Amino acid sequence: MIDMHSHILINVDDGAQNSKEAVQLIQQAIDEGITGIIATPHFTSHYPNSFEKIKLKIKELCNLKEIQHTKIKIFPGQEVRISEDLIEHIHNGNIKGLNHSRYLLIEFPPNEIPNYTQSIFSELQEMGYVPIIAHPERNQAIMQDMNLLYELVSSGALSQLTSSSIEGYFGRGLQKASIEMMECNLVHFIASDAHHIEYRPFIMQSLFEEKRLIKLQPQLSELIQNAEAIIHNQTIKRKTPLLPGKNGSFRKFRFFNN
Repeated sequence: MIDMHSHILINVDDGAQNSKEAVQLIQQAIDEGITGIIATPHFTSHYPNSFEKIKLKIKELCNLKEIQHTKIKIFPGQEVRISEDLIEHIHNGNIKGLNHSRYLLIEFPPNEIPNYTQSIFSELQEMGYVPIIAHPERNQAIMQDMNLLYELVSSGALSQLTSSSIEGYFGRGLQKASIEMMECNLVHFIASDAHHIEYRPFIMQSLFEEKRLIKLQPQLSELIQNAEAIIHNQTIKRKTPLLPGKNGSFRKFRFFNN
């Protein structure tokens, strides 16, 4: 089981701040049945984590004796905040695909989708990349108008739900919205976005222990397994996205703080 979105590297962003926290996170991941983790530190103006820096930080983490005693595999990646100079950062080598693949994990500002997003996504796709929208259920603009996500997915983007959102960690409203996204084929991955063992934990196998999610277990398995395709740079199987408001189940949700 691969987790394709996490913040386990030591002191590079708002994730693990020291080796103890990093080891605790990885042990939690192992307890959740995770065998491989894509480390995706933030790439922003505040956290300029280049791909080469991330590979060095992975070596630092894997050299810890506590990690050497595990069988966990850690792969390089980034959670890239969308910006008008994103393409330039790709050209200069600061940004690369998850585990050197065609897939880029892209984060929006929490309250909006920038007006240049479609243009950036189109250019990325022309370059051979596939943008993956990180945690769309925690974006205020999308929660106010799900058609925004539908339009991006229909144009070729993929998206990733946070396992904590599905589990109900952020509240029932956000849980319902996450399930609706799954039912409308608007998401393609489930990942933890783990930052800390208590307030932003690894949750994966625990999803299958939730009684409220029993009917969703086949789809949960499929969305989790899709991360394997990223590791091997394989094509993700997609289902036709359903237009919000026309399939009889979709409705607008008020935004819940993340």
